[in-house]
Amino acid sequence: MFTSLIKILRFGYPYKAFAFLNIFFNLLYAFFSALCFVSLIPMLKVLFNTNKNNFVEAEYKGIMNIHIYVKESLKNYLSKRLEDDVESTLVFSISLVIVLFLLKNVCNYLALFFITFLKNGILRDLRNTTYNKIIHFPISYFIKKSKGDLITRVTVDINEIQNSYLSILELIFREPFTILFSLLVMFFFSIKLTLFVLVFVPLSGLIISTIGKRLKIDSSKIQQKQGDFISILDETINGQRIIKSSNAIPLFKEKFYKASKSFYLFSNKLYQRSSLAGPVSEFLGVVAIGILLWFGGNMVLVEGNLSNTTFLVYIGLAYNILTPAKGMSKSSYSIQKGIAAADRIQEILDLNYVLKDDKNAIPKNKLEKNIVFDKVWFNYENRTVINDLSFEIKKGEVVALIGPSGSGKTTLTHLLNRFYDVDKGNLKIDGIPYKKILLKSLYEMIGTVTQDPILFNDSIYNNILLGKKSAKQTEILNASKVANAHEFIKKLPKGYQTNIGELGNKLSGGEKQRITIARALLKDPDLLILDEATSALDSEAEMKVQQALDKLMKNRTSLIIAHKISTIKRADTILILDKGKIINSGKHEELLVKSSYYKSWVKKQQIN
Repeated sequence: MFTSLIKILRFGYPYKAFAFLNIFFNLLYAFFSALCFVSLIPMLKVLFNTNKNNFVEAEYKGIMNIHIYVKESLKNYLSKRLEDDVESTLVFSISLVIVLFLLKNVCNYLALFFITFLKNGILRDLRNTTYNKIIHFPISYFIKKSKGDLITRVTVDINEIQNSYLSILELIFREPFTILFSLLVMFFFSIKLTLFVLVFVPLSGLIISTIGKRLKIDSSKIQQKQGDFISILDETINGQRIIKSSNAIPLFKEKFYKASKSFYLFSNKLYQRSSLAGPVSEFLGVVAIGILLWFGGNMVLVEGNLSNTTFLVYIGLAYNILTPAKGMSKSSYSIQKGIAAADRIQEILDLNYVLKDDKNAIPKNKLEKNIVFDKVWFNYENRTVINDLSFEIKKGEVVALIGPSGSGKTTLTHLLNRFYDVDKGNLKIDGIPYKKILLKSLYEMIGTVTQDPILFNDSIYNNILLGKKSAKQTEILNASKVANAHEFIKKLPKGYQTNIGELGNKLSGGEKQRITIARALLKDPDLLILDEATSALDSEAEMKVQQALDKLMKNRTSLIIAHKISTIKRADTILILDKGKIINSGKHEELLVKSSYYKSWVKKQQIN
């Protein structure tokens, strides 16, 4: 049950000094908290004048009765002061109370001050570790997982850990000390009365904790439901054009309302149960004080073995126990919610679903000879996507891929980028198995321009700079000019520093694509992959982008997924794929003669 909690708390190890300081000042806080109530006794005795002419010599009768000796000594000291000067004794008593309450609150502030570094440090490192884990997951993980669910885990679940686990660190370190010191003082006043408190407080805590047994399950369901409607919201924002043009607004509203209603129902169930904690613990506290008043009242009024001033302070000490005990009981609800959130975060942290470098992997910065696919197989979710495929891309060659949707064209580019590992066969670069090449150097060797331009919510300058982080401004300007992007960038309000919005939505499709080409040019990759790079553009934008692509491909090894007949015609080799197999290959003129599929495809291109 607490495995996830322990794993999360391990993130606090670098901040152990702050934890020790928090414990130290919580210890002092608890000590002064108990003394604050004890310090009320002299003031009450002065007000009620209960010690006047009531002097009895204290007698030490061994360690077991030392509390009686201390009480009598203090009583005698106070009696003497009252006889000498009541006014100065009152001032002394009030000053003592003020000083002790000041020390208590200073220690409380310092305890909270130091635990802030611990809590926020754990949260920062947990967020960073979770993000670091997610960013290294292979592409297949993101295909299987809902984006909304992942966002919920990194944001909502980690915030829940803050609100649940880390907020109770204060209770764990402070409240037990408060109870301990209060009990020690209470034993000092009356063993009989304190034993009663020790029986009743745990009993009330047990009653409260039984109310929230299902809270962890409900909390986990709520977080899942929250992930559902965040996912729908993400789809709604990113798919606005399709939703509106397809008149799908009512459909998406219904989906969102349904997910929101489900979240609403689970939230009601959770908060109705958690809301019981306050009233129940409050009522049990009042019952405890009531019984204590009856039990202690008898000791004061009937038995006469407890003074009225001491009993008033004792009631305060009892309340000093019930308040933290109530807080600890209520914290069980937070713990249950925190466990559900921590389990979901830990699920990500425990995954070993990462493509790693081979222990003998080597760096490779240049393509020198060729890339060879040798009887390569790849399955996705028990479905064969690449089927015993073999071909070669020689350095400097342009190889084009065409074929129906689902034939495996894009999957081949993913295998080259090592977004996936092949299941069978060999994929070699210059005779080196691609698993033996460091991922970092493999990514540096390959540049990709896709059908959907991938841009980020940043300036145009920083988006292009991703191609080469060390590039100078002149290099970025040159890349933009070659990509036919410089002219339109200059006309923007802030030029290269213009923020292009999420996914570059402030730009047109052709403008976005030319920026991605500028980025690829800046990177200057040995192998260029073009995946339907102009298929989503209008004629004018396509022409400008195609000109930029022609410059990008010049004297460069390229793998092209068919997007324009003029580019395909110039390819050194054209591969026709179907169901993960190469069904035909050759140059443009050869395939026009021997492939009916290619001949039909060319006709469609010419008509379009």
